[in-house]
Amino acid sequence: MADIPQFDADTEIELQAAAFRALRDHLQSRTDVQNIDMMTLTGFCRNCLSRWVQDAADTKGIALSKQEARAYVYGMDYDEWRAAHQTEATAAQKQAFADTKHD
Repeated sequence: MADIPQFDADTEIELQAAAFRALRDHLQSRTDVQNIDMMTLTGFCRNCLSRWVQDAADTKGIALSKQEARAYVYGMDYDEWRAAHQTEATAAQKQAFADTKHD
């Protein structure tokens, strides 16, 4: 079993921030991946990420609206993204989503 690397606090924050940016950028480029599929498979989606960003901003005393947080994660206005990329969920997607637990 591999040892878990230990980093100083600043390095850990830098690595976490870089990983988050890579995830955000990846999701912005993978517009074919629907949020319902992400929720079914992983238990989180782009909207979850935007809420987490909004919560983090709030803890820092930074005013960030739901729309602004979503635009930060989606790379564009949420309604614009939905119109351009979101598809109607299939019956199978809806059933798979219903069959999984979501917090």
